[in-house]
Amino acid sequence: MSKILVFLEHSKGKLKRSSIELLSAAKNSGFEFDAVVLGTQTQEVPHEAGTYGTKVVYLFKDTKLDQYNPELYLNALESVTAESGALYILAPASSTGKDLFPRLSAKLNYACASDCSQLSFESGKPNVIKSLYSGKCQAKVSFKDGEKCVILMRANQLPINPCDTSLTCSVKELTLNSKDLTTIIKEIVKSTSEKLDLTEANIIVSGGRGLKEASNFKLLNDLAETLGATVGATRAVVDAGWVPHGMQVGQTGKTVAPTLYIAVGISGAIQHLAGMSGSKVIVAINNDANAPIFQKATYGIVGDLFEVIPQLTEEFKKALHH
Repeated sequence: MSKILVFLEHSKGKLKRSSIELLSAAKNSGFEFDAVVLGTQTQEVPHEAGTYGTKVVYLFKDTKLDQYNPELYLNALESVTAESGALYILAPASSTGKDLFPRLSAKLNYACASDCSQLSFESGKPNVIKSLYSGKCQAKVSFKDGEKCVILMRANQLPINPCDTSLTCSVKELTLNSKDLTTIIKEIVKSTSEKLDLTEANIIVSGGRGLKEASNFKLLNDLAETLGATVGATRAVVDAGWVPHGMQVGQTGKTVAPTLYIAVGISGAIQHLAGMSGSKVIVAINNDANAPIFQKATYGIVGDLFEVIPQLTEEFKKALHH
């Protein structure tokens, strides 16, 4: 029978939403599936994975894996793929996933479909849909019978099954095969923000050049704090130095698919639309009624954002306090 291996990403000892989505997809496929997790900061991860139906979690508990190193991660994934005998590998289309799994697929001769937005299993084989040409069109990708493949899924695209705390899994600890490294990672500096990463966020409030200057992002921060949202930005304001690159949504930034995306002072260049067009509900706020963003928006507000945003923030506060 075909088997799936799910690569789990985690933060602060808990599974990321994107990994829970993949465990749910593996469970819904009807195939056997295992999972793999790397690093020592994994407190509840194996148990949590078990509650979503995986029977075996392969664990590389090595401090060298606590921060991403492509050579070490490739080493670990190569050995666990052989150990599990998986035909299909599911992983998040995160920055780590996009860097690591093309390497693995090339080394093991697996097909690779990256940045996918839909996943289904039909006639015992996976089928995926992915965007091409900055989201201008979509391609349906299928695989040959028995073809080994890696599938990288965007976050916030797949439904999550309820966890079952009565389910348990076995944990197999594996040892990392150390070798002489050509790359040594000294340090990875992460954002100090407590907000969810853009790719994991359910609500995003993004700002563009319509905000006029960096200090006006406070308006978005206030709205985001009220809604429990994460703040994003366009490339133009990132290039202007108003906000860090980690906040950029778009073709050269992060691809997001939240339930709610509020675009403030954003005209809607194709590069930005490529990164957020998968959002379930898009609300556009712009004083230009002809801005391209309105063609993608579910709801549009034509008006001065400096008047609209404070009013929205106040109304949301009133509604949430009732």
